[in-house]
Amino acid sequence: MIARYTLPEMGRLWDLENKYRTWLRVEIAACEAWAELGEIPREALRNIRKKASFNSAAIDEIEKVVKHDVIAFLTSVAQSLGPESRFIHKGLTSSDILDTALALLMRESLDIIIGDIVALMEVLEKQAKRHKETLMIGRSHGVHAEPMTFGLKFALWYADMQRNLARVKRARSVVSVGKLSGAVGTFSNVPPAVEEKVCKKLGLKPEPVATQVVQRDRHAEYLLALAMVAASVEKISLEIRHLQRTEVLEAEEPFFAGQKGSSAMPHKRNPIGCENLCGLARIVRANALAALENIALWHERDISHSSVERVIIPDSSILTNFMLNRMRNILDRLHVYPKRMKENMERSYGLFNSQRVMLALIDKGLERDHAYEIVQRNAMTSWKTGSKFKTLLARDADIKKYLTPREIEKIFDLGYYLKNIDYIFGRVFAKPR
Repeated sequence: MIARYTLPEMGRLWDLENKYRTWLRVEIAACEAWAELGEIPREALRNIRKKASFNSAAIDEIEKVVKHDVIAFLTSVAQSLGPESRFIHKGLTSSDILDTALALLMRESLDIIIGDIVALMEVLEKQAKRHKETLMIGRSHGVHAEPMTFGLKFALWYADMQRNLARVKRARSVVSVGKLSGAVGTFSNVPPAVEEKVCKKLGLKPEPVATQVVQRDRHAEYLLALAMVAASVEKISLEIRHLQRTEVLEAEEPFFAGQKGSSAMPHKRNPIGCENLCGLARIVRANALAALENIALWHERDISHSSVERVIIPDSSILTNFMLNRMRNILDRLHVYPKRMKENMERSYGLFNSQRVMLALIDKGLERDHAYEIVQRNAMTSWKTGSKFKTLLARDADIKKYLTPREIEKIFDLGYYLKNIDYIFGRVFAKPR
């Protein structure tokens, strides 16, 4: 059976307890910065480092009264510290903590997703090389076009993921930004040195100019990068769903002993994993749209973005993590049927060679339109009668004026379509020097 990924690492990253731990990490870093500036006694800082903690259940109860999560959190922390709690949150506003902590969580989330993409790329490369010369029909508009290899599909998906990897790495840099500049970003009650010291401690860059919040185009880029990854996973999934159709059946999701496809029809082997991934991609895409709508806020800040982000950022992160792992699992165990691929190629009577025939006639001196008309006439007869295209060409008086039987036979050599596969693979899988 397809592995059911619990993915505890990503789940724990976005749970409430870890969110509060990250808030506390930022608050303590701010205290350390103030202490370095001589504004907090060293003994007080030692006690803060040693004793500062929170109680999630207590925070919930406090929030029911105060209706403010950060105040509830600070109240709980204060209960663990006593008098030295007066140094916690010195000169800061809620978003200084929220946005800086969120940057840390998003960065760590992308580190996990980067690992997932790399792992998927390893499977894609393995399958591409395994099926580099597995001949199959290429399709455009769902209709037979010209021969290609199954390995080329994997190579293309690998290249897609290369671009996704670059996007995610860029998004990681874009969101790795902290902000501790106070209520409207003017540093009126906290000096820039505190922000600089805290960001350096946490491995973040300071937001060059902030309002009350880090600007939300950064978060939108994060969600857009995840949406692009999800769209690529959907692209692969949709292809497998087509290839698994009974009328095609060139490739198939793994189907294991004991697995059942339908409560009513025992024969069913459905592409449920890929269908699931196509559905989840819609959620990640929709969340990216919500992130774009979060960019515009009233003046220096409102909280219309806040409720949205509490859903879309954890959800998209967890979903993308799940999707990449499920996709890797499916592709690593994919059932591939080269014999069926060959049978399906033969269903179009050799018509996929039509361009080669047309070009051969042009090389003999025919104008393109005339060559096209002659080839198309034979192609339509082939479709209508079910006759082999090559047989019809050999009988056509117009064709025989220009092409010998030997030349026609050479045109139908399938090896012709493989001649540049190594070149393409060299471009895709070339290792950086």
